[in-house]
Amino acid sequence: MLDRKLIAEKLEECARRLATRGAEGLPLEEIVRLDRRRKELQHAFDEARNQQSQLGPRIQQAMKRGEEASDLKAQSAELKAAVREHEASLREVEAQLHELLLTVPNLPHPEAPLGGEDDGVVVRTEGEPKEFDFEPKDHVALCEASGLALLGERASKLAGASFVTFLGEGARLVRALINFFLDLHTREHGYTEVSPPFVANRETMTGTGQLPKFEEELYAIPRDGLYLIPTAEVPVTNLWRNEMIPGERLPLAYCAYTPCFRREAGAAGKMTRGLKRLHQFDKVELVRFCHPEASDEQHQLLLRHAEEPLRRLGLHYRIKELATGDLGFAAARCYDIEAHSPATGEWLEVSSVSTFTDFQARRANIRFKDPKAPGSKGKARKGFVHTLNGSGLALPRVIVALLETYQRPEGGAVVPEALRPYLDGRELLGA
Repeated sequence: MLDRKLIAEKLEECARRLATRGAEGLPLEEIVRLDRRRKELQHAFDEARNQQSQLGPRIQQAMKRGEEASDLKAQSAELKAAVREHEASLREVEAQLHELLLTVPNLPHPEAPLGGEDDGVVVRTEGEPKEFDFEPKDHVALCEASGLALLGERASKLAGASFVTFLGEGARLVRALINFFLDLHTREHGYTEVSPPFVANRETMTGTGQLPKFEEELYAIPRDGLYLIPTAEVPVTNLWRNEMIPGERLPLAYCAYTPCFRREAGAAGKMTRGLKRLHQFDKVELVRFCHPEASDEQHQLLLRHAEEPLRRLGLHYRIKELATGDLGFAAARCYDIEAHSPATGEWLEVSSVSTFTDFQARRANIRFKDPKAPGSKGKARKGFVHTLNGSGLALPRVIVALLETYQRPEGGAVVPEALRPYLDGRELLGA
């Protein structure tokens, strides 16, 4: 969430920057009003409690001297009631303020391009588009011909539309990609692997920004007060919720494989064919925590880590920076990594690499404390960490690009060299 002090001190600037992402009609002025009321109530509460604490010794002294203390006792009772009243009012206003702050998205990064969905900027393109001397098939035809996955009606009988079942070599391909991604990020990029729960409670979902805004898009388990996670970002970021990270340990880097569950798959106007948009899909997620001043540098490092699997697989892809109006609720700046589909010419998002500044850290109360400098008389520096994450990578669309890029005219697909060790040296799939 945003710092309420920042909103109060720079209301017009916050409103202007939020408007660039299409976030208008937000309760910013009400937040400022409630924060002002909170300060008034806090002052009244502190003042009444201070007077009450000073009155206690006076009553004791009067009683020791045998003096009448009924007036002082009555005054103390009034102050006690006032303290309770101010405290109750303060807690109510703080709760209202907190609920409003949860509805406000993050401020866009000053360097993020302005505009909407069509105004994203292609930063660079890697590799060359695949050329064929035969008529290429799309991934749906390739999966059906080789038996790598069940798609369409046969797949939907298990859980409904927008779910997929991989079979045989297709299931092995999924497992191989997961292991390839995890090994690359842990062995070469320095990430600590995490195997988190695939469900999360409400506080965890709120910490990363999924709740309350996206409640309708989540798969809920009401009986247990849990939700199926939409991404490993949720549990991994919350590993440090309500904790203080020793500053000397920053940056921290974690990666995790999980399935991801999202209701919005198949929404109107979205690509829905085959593996392109699913309610459940597998993903390896990268999460980083860092000092605020290292945030931009860490964002670029995370981007390089997230794209490296595509480079190793020899796939044609591009990096696109999203415009402010296309940013996710919690993101301040975001790059999409898009793999090319040779059969259709589409660019398929396989990762969104985002920096959230201190937005998630404030919601989840994740702070850092730097060690005190030797001989320093001042206090050690404290603050909220910056969080960043990106897919490294999401599997379904990687599989689309891989099968279409390496398909053969006689059927099946060539296995990229980087992936062969994870498939017992196999050179062909579905042949």
